[in-house]
Amino acid sequence: MRASSLARYLPEAGIRLDVLTTRNASTVGADPKLLESIPSEVTIHRTTTLDLPFAVKKRIKRLISGNKKSEKAARPAGEATGNPNIVKRALGNILLPDPQVTWLPILTRAARRIVKKREIDLVLITVPPFSSVLLVEKLRRTFPGLAIVVDFRDEWLKTAFDLVSFLFSRSARARAVAARAEAGTVKNATAIVAVTEAARRVIRSRYPMEPEDKFRLIPNGFDAEKLRAAISPTEPRRDDRIVVAYLGTLYTSTEPTWLVEALLGLPQDLKSRFLFRFIGHIEDPRFKQDLLRLGDMVEVQGFLPQRAALAAMYESDYMLLILHDPLNVSAKFYEYLGAGKPILACVHPEGELRRLVEELGAGWWVDGRDVENIRRLFTDIAMRSSSTSTPFRPDVEKIAQYERRALARRYAALLRSIAGNETSDSTDMTASAKTGN
Repeated sequence: MRASSLARYLPEAGIRLDVLTTRNASTVGADPKLLESIPSEVTIHRTTTLDLPFAVKKRIKRLISGNKKSEKAARPAGEATGNPNIVKRALGNILLPDPQVTWLPILTRAARRIVKKREIDLVLITVPPFSSVLLVEKLRRTFPGLAIVVDFRDEWLKTAFDLVSFLFSRSARARAVAARAEAGTVKNATAIVAVTEAARRVIRSRYPMEPEDKFRLIPNGFDAEKLRAAISPTEPRRDDRIVVAYLGTLYTSTEPTWLVEALLGLPQDLKSRFLFRFIGHIEDPRFKQDLLRLGDMVEVQGFLPQRAALAAMYESDYMLLILHDPLNVSAKFYEYLGAGKPILACVHPEGELRRLVEELGAGWWVDGRDVENIRRLFTDIAMRSSSTSTPFRPDVEKIAQYERRALARRYAALLRSIAGNETSDSTDMTASAKTGN
C-alpha cells in the first residue's frame, strides 16, 4: 500500500513516474480494483517472474522448518524451530536472500532498458522483497551517476530475522547473505529511507562511515479519500456487544497467544460482551487454532478486498493492534488513525508503536506479552471504567500529518533534492519505482 500510494500521489507532485513490477506476483490475495486509483499518466511495466506461487512456497517453508504440525502446536510461544536436516538446509539455502531473487535477471534487464529509454533521473526501490536490493549494485555499475533510493518498509537484519515469520530461511548463511546485500546496497545507494525513526537509527548505526543525511525518514500513513469511500450506512446494532476488529496479517511479530490467554481468563459475563473480528491472512496455523479457542468471542474472516476491510473497520467499536516489534509500526495503525477509531494496542512497551499511541492520543496500550494487564484493559473496556474513563481525544492536527497525499508531497520533495532538481513544483522529474511483489 505504501508503493501504490506513492504511485497514486507522486504524479500530482510533479513526478513523471514509471513503475516496474511483475505480472504474476506471488501474493496472499489480490485486489485488482486498487489499480483504478492509479493515475493514467503512470506508466506501468510488467515482466514475468520465476517466483513460486504462494501456496507452494508455504509448503516448502514448512518442510524447511523441520517441524510437524503436532510439534508446532506443542512448542511454546516464540520458541525457535528445530534444526533441519541436511536436505532441508540445502533447500533453505538455494533461494537467498528470498525466493523473489529469481526475478533479479529479468528485473535487471528491464530496469536498465527503462532507465535508458525513459531517461530516468532517479530509481526508487521499495523492499521487501529484500532480494530487490541486489539491483542497486547492478544499476550502479551501468549508471555511475544515477540517483538510487532504497525504501525499507521493514528493517531487515534485526527485526526481520528475529521476529518476522515471512523469511524463507533463517540459516546462518541466509543472515550472512542478507548482511552482505544490505552493506552493498547502503554503499551504492544515494539514500536510504526508513518508515520509523527507530528503524532509521538502527540501519544507520550499522554504517557509521556513511554520512548522516544518507539515512532519511518518511513514515507510512492513511489515505483519507479511500477511508471516506469505505463509509456506508449500517443497520442499527441488534445487540450491545463490543466489536473489536483486527485488520491485516497475523505472523510471528503479531502473535496473538498472550491476548488469547488474557481473554480466556475473563469472567463469563464479560466474555459475552465482546466480539473480536480478525480480517486478513494468518501466517501460522497455530495462531488460528489459538484464536478459535475463544469460541463465540471470535470471527476469523480471512483476506478481504481493501474496501470491504475498511468498511468492517467502521462497523467496529475499537481497533486491535498487536505488535511485539520495537522498531517497526504496523501499516494498519495509520488506517486506524485515519478512521478515528480508538485503538487497543498490545505492543512492545519500549517500541515506536507505543510512543505513537501516546503521542497522538490514539487509544490505550499495554505490554503485548503481559497477560494480566491485557486482561485488565479489556475488563476496563467492558466495564467502562478505570483507564478507559480517560476520554478518547486524538490529536487531530498531528494525525493529519500522516495523510498519504501530504506524505507523497514530502517524498517528492526528497526525491527532487536527491536528484538535484529543486527548481519548482512544476518541474518535471522522472522516477522509476520498483514495487514489491
